[in-house]
Amino acid sequence: MRLNAPSRISWTIALILGLLSLLSYFVAIPFVTVNLFWFMGAGWLLLVLATFLRGL
Repeated sequence: MRLNAPSRISWTIALILGLLSLLSYFVAIPFVTVNLFWFMGAGWLLLVLATFLRGL
């Protein structure tokens, strides 16, 4: 199995999702705070998929 580096756009989106979930842990952000777990999970899943799939 060969791993690929994620594209810049997928890495940036995953970073934004992770930072939003981390920030909402300390500060109440209306939609993000309720879905904190899902935002972090989506960012992690995006990074994993971008690493395994070419061109994502």
